[in-house]
Amino acid sequence: MIDLNLKDAIIERFKPFQNEILNRYKDNIHSITLTGSAVTEDFMPGKSDVNSVFVLREMDLNFLELLAPLGKKYRKKRIAAPLIMTPEYIMNSLDVFPLEFLNIKLLHKTILGEDLFRDLEINRSNLRLQCERELKVRLIGLRQGYISCLGNSKMLMDMFIQSFSGYIPLFKGIILLLGKEPPVTNPDVLSVLEEVSGVNASVFKTVLKQKKQKTKLTMEQLYTIFQNYYTAIEKLGDITDDIKE
Repeated sequence: MIDLNLKDAIIERFKPFQNEILNRYKDNIHSITLTGSAVTEDFMPGKSDVNSVFVLREMDLNFLELLAPLGKKYRKKRIAAPLIMTPEYIMNSLDVFPLEFLNIKLLHKTILGEDLFRDLEINRSNLRLQCERELKVRLIGLRQGYISCLGNSKMLMDMFIQSFSGYIPLFKGIILLLGKEPPVTNPDVLSVLEEVSGVNASVFKTVLKQKKQKTKLTMEQLYTIFQNYYTAIEKLGDITDDIKE
C-alpha cells in the first residue's frame, strides 16, 4: 500500500482542484474518486499524474464548460483531466469496459461521497473477450510501431515505455481470469503474471526498469526486446483465447 505521507501529499495536491470545482458546482456531484498510480507505491512525484473520476448525479455538459478552463492551470501540477461518469453510466457500461472498471475497482480511493467502485461485479466472459481483443490490437500496434520507428533507437525505446502503462491494466485482467487476485504495484503484477501464465515476463521488467532509469541501448539490444515483447504478448493472447468461460 502507498506510504501514508505520500497519500496525504497527493490528496493535498488535488484539493485546490477539488475545491475550485466544489465552490462553483456542488449539488450535482455524487462523488469524487482518485484512481491509478496515485493510490499505489508506483506513484512517482514530479512524473506521475493524479487521475480522478467525478461521478455526477446526472450528466451535464455545463460541467465540461466549467472544467475546460482549469485544464491548463492544473496540468502544470500534474492533475490529469478527470473522467466524468454518472451512476447509471457505470452500471450500463460494465459489459463494454470491464477491464477499465476492474482497474478502477482495484486502484481507487473515494475522497468525497459514496464509493460506487468497491463492489462492482465484473463479468468474466466480457473481461476475457476484451483482454483477447486488446492483446490482438497491441500486436498490430507493436508491428506498426516498429516499422514507424525506422531504425531510430530512441523512438523505439520510447514506444516501449509509452505503451507499457497500458499493459499493466491488461495484465491484471489476465491474472484475474487465471484465478488469482491481481496485486497492486507494477513489479508485483509482472511477477504474478509470470507465475500464473508461465509466460516469461523478464522483457516487461526490463522496460519497467528503463522507464524509471533510462539507459542507452544498442539497436541490437532493442531488437531483442522487441522480439521478446512481441513473443510474450502473442503467448498471452493464445492463453487468453483458451480460457474457458
